[in-house]
Amino acid sequence: MTVAVLGPGGVGGFLAAMLAHHGTPVLVLANESTATALARDGLRLESGRFGSFDVSVRTADRLAEPVDAVLVTVKATHLAQALDRVPADVLGDAIVVPFLNGLEHVDFLRTIYPPANVVAATIAIEATRVQTGLVRHTSSFAAIDIGGAGRRLADQLAATGLDVRIRDDEHAMLWDKFAVLAPIALLTTHERGNVGVVRTKRREDAVALIGEVAAVAKADDVTIDPGAVLRRLDFAHESLESSMQRDQAAGRPLELDALGGALLRRAAQHNVPVPVAQRLVSELEARTGQAVVR
Repeated sequence: MTVAVLGPGGVGGFLAAMLAHHGTPVLVLANESTATALARDGLRLESGRFGSFDVSVRTADRLAEPVDAVLVTVKATHLAQALDRVPADVLGDAIVVPFLNGLEHVDFLRTIYPPANVVAATIAIEATRVQTGLVRHTSSFAAIDIGGAGRRLADQLAATGLDVRIRDDEHAMLWDKFAVLAPIALLTTHERGNVGVVRTKRREDAVALIGEVAAVAKADDVTIDPGAVLRRLDFAHESLESSMQRDQAAGRPLELDALGGALLRRAAQHNVPVPVAQRLVSELEARTGQAVVR
């Protein structure tokens, strides 16, 4: 398969490097300056699990040729603007596979591209773009869930050594990640501290927030075990940081609407009270000047 990667940040750069290292033709879509730098200097991945290596990738600032799959790996805050790089009339039969945080992006993409071409997927990973062309994978886990229509891509990703599962229920797939990520992202960002700080200083909030997420998921026809989510929080290494927390520290826009806003909207839709989530989101809105859509 030929794969285009839209957005060579932490996740996109990691996936592009892993695929290219194992022989997949990769086209990276990015702004002109980033595309020029990657075409000139290549892409480097540093990983304790997969080793450190350099790869060459083709680049462009806009998709202008057929590919088999487009991996959408930009932040939710940049999604609408970034899609200008992937015109629907050029997509052809390619599948569009978003690796974004949240619950609503798959439905949004299906308003832009043929719905059957959009394949839901999630990734669990700690990967950071240190600078243009350098991505650091900072933990041992790298796990992907992908819908059944992406089986060929799943095989290609699994061949690189990633942990890959095919999931038939995309709704549950998205909730499974969201139920873990949203509490961690909201609490680490609100506290300005890592997971170790959150589970000691903010444990009461963590337990309550996880319970609220599980209640909203249940109303949305997905079963989430709050105890299992809390155990994942307890067993995560204490230095774990969320990408939203790192964005806050760097002064970048937060995925507050994609995570906190999505939770509040689903809660309102199902008339489920979420007082802790309301408080955290409201205080982060006040802190950042960003507003979520309610």
